[in-house]
Amino acid sequence: MKKFLNDIRYTENRVPLNKQIINSVLILFLGIALGFFSKFLDCTPSNKLPYIFSYLDVSNFLGRFAIWVTIALCVSIYSNSSLRAAINVFVFFAGMVTSYYSYSKYVAGFFPRSYAMIWIAFTMISPILAFICWYAKGKSNLALILSAMILAILFNMTFVYGILYFDMRSILELMTFVCAIVVLKRNTIKDTMLMFVLSCGIAFILNFVIPFSFG
Repeated sequence: MKKFLNDIRYTENRVPLNKQIINSVLILFLGIALGFFSKFLDCTPSNKLPYIFSYLDVSNFLGRFAIWVTIALCVSIYSNSSLRAAINVFVFFAGMVTSYYSYSKYVAGFFPRSYAMIWIAFTMISPILAFICWYAKGKSNLALILSAMILAILFNMTFVYGILYFDMRSILELMTFVCAIVVLKRNTIKDTMLMFVLSCGIAFILNFVIPFSFG
């Protein structure tokens, strides 16, 4: 625990306030743009989109959790402090959810209230999750375990499996999972492999305890 607290003091860097504000505004605009883009794809017939979008099923991919969790993880890890991580991830999801459902209501002409409530609730708790995730960048054993737990959640969003089968949801989910490994990688290959093995074990336990998917 002492080493974990030392990691916190070591990794929280000071950044000028004006730069912090600019970064948060840019992250907000990123969320708005991605939310708009996601709903645009959702409302556009596949035969009017480039073939690659249809082939990779980008619209449905953006409707699942893995990509958004991975983006939030990147925003959190690369923020300069746990507090900034909480703020940045919140403004990202606030922008994304607002633009997505504004497009749905004012352009597409419908508002799926139940789904919107799920995403609003997720947005409200996202600062807490981002605050915790930021500490995965540390060098302690607790940070390694936290990284493995995050990766385990993404593992279950990427793969579907049971006693006699194992498959991935899509190549895009696999790419987000690999991205998460890169972001969470440890200082040595050995520790990174340990993180990955731990994440697999945790994922199997979570899959048994929580028998429904967030994919």
